[in-house]
Amino acid sequence: MALTPRHSPPNAPAHAPRPAHLAQPSHPAAVEANEAIRALVDARAGQDWSSVESAAYEVLLIEWAAATQSAATGDIIEAA
Repeated sequence: MALTPRHSPPNAPAHAPRPAHLAQPSHPAAVEANEAIRALVDARAGQDWSSVESAAYEVLLIEWAAATQSAATGDIIEAA
């Protein structure tokens, strides 16, 4: 898998507000996972990923999803 770096649209001012769907969640674990995801993607931008890097990305996505879900539900975790 190869990802490309994130770029702002060419005409977007630097101070333009981020769309709501791109806003970072307020839960600290979600913010931390999001930053780790961005760092991994930016570091490997335009390059093929190894299976280890792909697995690390998957783990970070799972952590982020769990943190955003717990933030949305008030940290209530349901048993299956």
